[in-house]
Amino acid sequence: MFLAIIFGGLIGYSFGRFPGLLIGAVAGYFLAKALTRKLRQGLFQVQSQFLESTFSVMGALCKADGVVTRDEIQVAETLFSRLRLSDAQRETAKAAFQRGKAADFDLEGELEQLLRVTRGQRALLQMFLQVQVSAVAADGEVHPAEHQMLLRIARKLGIPEAQVEQLEAMLRGARGGAASGGPSTGQQLADAYKVLGVSESASDAEIKKAYRKLMSQNHPDKLAGRGLPESMREMAEEKTREISHAYDVIKAARGTG
Repeated sequence: MFLAIIFGGLIGYSFGRFPGLLIGAVAGYFLAKALTRKLRQGLFQVQSQFLESTFSVMGALCKADGVVTRDEIQVAETLFSRLRLSDAQRETAKAAFQRGKAADFDLEGELEQLLRVTRGQRALLQMFLQVQVSAVAADGEVHPAEHQMLLRIARKLGIPEAQVEQLEAMLRGARGGAASGGPSTGQQLADAYKVLGVSESASDAEIKKAYRKLMSQNHPDKLAGRGLPESMREMAEEKTREISHAYDVIKAARGTG
């Protein structure tokens, strides 16, 4: 805003000397204030739609296999707490979840609205997809019908289908590695390569480049500036930890740690 005042003042001065300086500075102030207000309104719209679509699509996904399990409902309720939703926001989220479970829910229309509001920003859409994968995997497995709907969602959002597998691999890695019930050491390493989106034959330099690119794309501050609700910052931070974990697994396997 300070720069807008100076810039406006200089333009005014070039036309009307000192009186023009004052008029230009005032005009610059009000213009900057109006632009700031418009940007905030736009950001609020993105955040509101992001939350609305998150829970409505989650409801549709959880119903894809014919039944919404208690574990899947628990994930939605846990998200309410993790996102620190107000009472009003919780009611909105619950209503959206129920709307998504309805037989006549327009999945395509909901995703189109999300695309329009977010302007197709890839990092935001990937975070959206990550939440959906977490929800359907809450009961320990991804049902084939749920997986097919995830692929359908990814295609609609313009996200490569391979990234659905990448997110599923990331989720398996977060569940405890080779601990009881978790993936084997071999599966853990294969998943780590999927998380970084590289092949097992990739060079160390290629792997490091992929890691740095993912960390940059998923930086919480960068996502917040694009419209990710502040309440989802914790999930963004969790994703960067999972990316770092995958990189550490690969380095340890290659002896480059």
